[in-house]
Amino acid sequence: MTELWQRLGLPGVVDAHTHFLPPSVTAKVRAQFDEAGPLIGRPWPIRYRHDDDTNVEILRELGVRRFTALSYAHRPGMAEWLNDWAAGFAARVPEALVSATLYPEPGVGEYVAARLAGDGVPQVDVVKVHVQVGGFDVRDPLLDEAWGVLAEAGTPVVIHAGSGPVPTAHTGPAPVAELLRRHPSLRLVVAHAGAPEYAEFLELAERHDRVGLDTTMAFTDFFETLPEASYPPALLPRLRDLGLAGRVYLGSDFPHIPYPYDHQLEALERLDLGDDWLRAVLWDNAVALWGEPPTTAPATE
Repeated sequence: MTELWQRLGLPGVVDAHTHFLPPSVTAKVRAQFDEAGPLIGRPWPIRYRHDDDTNVEILRELGVRRFTALSYAHRPGMAEWLNDWAAGFAARVPEALVSATLYPEPGVGEYVAARLAGDGVPQVDVVKVHVQVGGFDVRDPLLDEAWGVLAEAGTPVVIHAGSGPVPTAHTGPAPVAELLRRHPSLRLVVAHAGAPEYAEFLELAERHDRVGLDTTMAFTDFFETLPEASYPPALLPRLRDLGLAGRVYLGSDFPHIPYPYDHQLEALERLDLGDDWLRAVLWDNAVALWGEPPTTAPATE
């Protein structure tokens, strides 16, 4: 990967979709992957099974100059505990964006508003919503106030709403389309490029100028060998246009990926969408959202 960003003349890369979680949550997530649990659906050997400090150093050595600590709640009362932990993580890791999550519960509008305003807490840079794991409908009335303040603030929301790897009652593009009808100025980043509903989520991004896609696991051999997860080649010209318009972002799912980190970038390069597109996806588009990363020097080997 170092050779790619150096060849492109970039200072490194920005990854919009990485996960750092409280240790107890990390252990449960890893157990789900190890067991190919009901929300995983296939063998999924985790490549980077290290503690947080080690994984942060790995990202630094790879030249990842800014990254997220995306957590996601799956029951009431969990989100704010995760948000406190993520704020503490960002306080000790300069490259980490301040991440937060939410859940449809009483008071969600108030705590999201406080996080966005930096009201006694670090101001949030990015919010994660995982429809599949959370088991909720994005149209839940309890979330309406939270969506409203997120739309007003323009804070990016990385949302896993596609039906991969296992569909549930709340996944798919239809609920997100309705959400955008209610809150058209929401700034959404659709995780995994919307897999497997690639065409539908790409169309949503084309229709809404604050909606984009992240590349997380898309185009990799792990996805491309599955017919239901393979990206349709006919969509690539439109994906190129969206990336050059500033709305495709590098994502990896590090550390819970079943292959080396570099493979995600190799998969993007072999799409042959051009160096300008790669520069936009690996750096420019994310910098436009979150500003220049810290000035720490990336690794060169």
